[in-house]
Amino acid sequence: MTEILTLNKIAKCGTDRFDPAKYSCTDSANDPAAVMVRSASMHEMQFSEGLLAIARAGAGVNNIPIDRCSEQGIAVFNTPGANANAVKELVICAALLSSRKITDAIDWCKTLKGEGENVGKLVEKGKSSFTGPEIMGKTMGIVGMGAIGKLVAEAARDLGMRVVCFDRKGRSVISGVETVDDMETVFSAADYLTMHIPCNDYTRNIINSESIGKMKDGVRILNFARGELVNSDDILAALACGKVAAYATDFPTDAQLGVPGVIAIPHLGASTPESEDNCAVMAADELIGYIERGEVKNSVNLPELAPPAEFEKRVCVIYRDGEGVREGIVAALGGNIVSLCSAAKKGIGYLVCDTPDPDAEKISAANGVIRVRVIL
Repeated sequence: MTEILTLNKIAKCGTDRFDPAKYSCTDSANDPAAVMVRSASMHEMQFSEGLLAIARAGAGVNNIPIDRCSEQGIAVFNTPGANANAVKELVICAALLSSRKITDAIDWCKTLKGEGENVGKLVEKGKSSFTGPEIMGKTMGIVGMGAIGKLVAEAARDLGMRVVCFDRKGRSVISGVETVDDMETVFSAADYLTMHIPCNDYTRNIINSESIGKMKDGVRILNFARGELVNSDDILAALACGKVAAYATDFPTDAQLGVPGVIAIPHLGASTPESEDNCAVMAADELIGYIERGEVKNSVNLPELAPPAEFEKRVCVIYRDGEGVREGIVAALGGNIVSLCSAAKKGIGYLVCDTPDPDAEKISAANGVIRVRVIL
């Protein structure tokens, strides 16, 4: 029985993808072959030798120690696009909230409780304190045009906004959307700025005093990607002086709570039943394909690979990509090869070979090999 460890509540439609005759899905697995996780941090976890893969039911993987997983030959998957519509809807909602001071107005209305027949007059008298601009005709700046960014761009365009975007991978060809060559152009053009990029050494604190200084006065910043993209001290200073009109975030910090202009949302981006179901099913299918057939789809540390569906005996090899390494592994496989495919990504190679008599010990001894697995 192959054990699957669930670190968070995973939608049943996802865990039901595992054949109960082959798999056991629990939150107390002792020696799991795979882990399904949503937001739980895995950085302090010790991984057993039997752990083959981790699937994040969501897009971001900053709660998973990717480098350590690669060193130990553990595949890490995510589910890009599965929660894209849910996040898109919340981003558009945040743009509206940040414009019209809606949350402040709602809170103010609650203070009128008990005023009886005066409520109507008080509402009319006080509403002028909560005026704000419409989004139609304004510019939405988008950094990152993956699955979420594209949906936000299309929605903003359809709402009558001008959309200006930048994507490092060039994934931004959408009708009616302007593509620019650098983030600075997006920063300077945006009335509303939203980012849909991972948090890494390049992007951490990318919104700071310097980048904010390049933006329009009164810009509204929407952060539904990762909290660490924004320098908290700098955004608070920009709000205090009026440079930034509003900061809506799904990742509030203690310092940001209760600050005028901050719209703090408790990480609701993917918190819809549809999104949770989509992520769970996608994550489960990725694990099943990898465990049973050696397939790699939507991995953040291994290259995409789709070996033949039918096989009798298969060997899967994770290795450090380098000159002559793949050739050495092929030599160790011997001459009786039915099929072979391989690819490399960010210094990590992955090879799948169908052969009737794999010598796992000999393959493991080849230069650069991290992990060898035989699937029968």
